[in-house]
Amino acid sequence: MKKLSALFKKSSPATSYDPSLLRPVILSSICTGEKTAGFQEIATGKFREVMLVKNEADVQKFREQYGIEGEIKTIY
Repeated sequence: MKKLSALFKKSSPATSYDPSLLRPVILSSICTGEKTAGFQEIATGKFREVMLVKNEADVQKFREQYGIEGEIKTIY
């Protein structure tokens, strides 16, 4: 039974990223104002969601989890 539960275990997110391939961004909805932190592929512009942002503490948590320093661009 333990093996079966291991298959469905929620995986933890990666705590590193390659700055030459990805840039940290906040995606903000123009309609609802909902914000999501994640990474944008530099080559394609594709966005990869990491977490929902409800307040500044969530942005700080995102920074700490991935070691992000400096400005995080907001895209719409």
